[in-house]
Amino acid sequence: MLDFVGQHRKEFRFDRKLRALLGGSRAALREQVEAGFPFLPAGCHMELDRVSSERVLESIASSVPSKWKEKADELRTFASGKPSVSLADFLNSSEIELDDVYRGNRSWSDLREAAGLTTRTPGPEESVLRRACGRLLHVDDAERLNAWQRWMREPGAPDTNAMSVRERRLLRMLLVQCMDQVNTQSMMLADAAGLLWQHESVREELAELCDVLLERVSHLTVLWDERDSVPLRVHARYARLEILAAMAEDDGVDVRTWREGVLFSKEIDADVFVFTLDKTSGQFSPTTRYRDYAISRELIHWESQSMTRESSETGLRYRKHVERGSGVLLFARLNADDRAFHFLGPATYVSHVGEQPMAITWRLRHPLPGDLFQAFAAAVA
Repeated sequence: MLDFVGQHRKEFRFDRKLRALLGGSRAALREQVEAGFPFLPAGCHMELDRVSSERVLESIASSVPSKWKEKADELRTFASGKPSVSLADFLNSSEIELDDVYRGNRSWSDLREAAGLTTRTPGPEESVLRRACGRLLHVDDAERLNAWQRWMREPGAPDTNAMSVRERRLLRMLLVQCMDQVNTQSMMLADAAGLLWQHESVREELAELCDVLLERVSHLTVLWDERDSVPLRVHARYARLEILAAMAEDDGVDVRTWREGVLFSKEIDADVFVFTLDKTSGQFSPTTRYRDYAISRELIHWESQSMTRESSETGLRYRKHVERGSGVLLFARLNADDRAFHFLGPATYVSHVGEQPMAITWRLRHPLPGDLFQAFAAAVA
């Protein structure tokens, strides 16, 4: 009888001791401990009492690598003897979070290099485009992910002239985020796609990232069918650049600067509002801490900019948008740390109180999912 637990220091690595005996990934070790070691060789037996099992499981959970070198070591160990290793396989085996791979402007390709695995010949903007991959972790609808994944696995850049308007906008939504640091005002969609296709490692990483994100989609998104050419889906999440790219009519990659929370889009004849629910962080001044919150799953309380009067052109457009034939689109995020906003969909004016700012109640066409409404309620509680 051997005592594999005993009284050890907190930092003692039970995962290493058990992996030396059992092999397998950290996730497989955890399953073995939880199930009572069902896969031991014939004639072998291992048993842990309840307290020991809890202690070992706690140790395995706390041993997930946090430093870059440790993550690279974990990948090197996992990849040993395997012909290829995907991002999804590594995440499942190591129980490292996707965010941890991309923390500190790192990427999956960077981690592969640090682990000594093979990577493709770098392109002219390799380091910049690798860092850009981490900006896509919020993407959570199948339309974007399936389109991007399909294009990234093609040997050549897509022919933008043969695409529909919706497809070109989907491609632009990807490129404006990847090319944000290298594009110019004159860079067109085809030029940006051609540049991306010179970076094989980046395209492979984007395809693998789409695989992982497709498995993590948590909401059933709703097609916004008022503008068939605009690839926005209700309850999916979008960064500001994506929202602008989805509405743009030209084929340029450069989009306008948008720092405020309100924008009237002439391209789609709609007011677009992005707002943050929890404004307790220091990034909001007293003059911009508008009271925005979900009243119910169907009603949203929103405050206009501080100088908006109810009789002004802007105020009248908000109040009379149905009569005028223009739209209102709402996007919300929980706090300023979120770089992406949930698309709440189209809304219609219900009522307002006061002015400078106007406190407006909007009715959503598509009610909030229950979990999203609970999260919104908790953010302003």
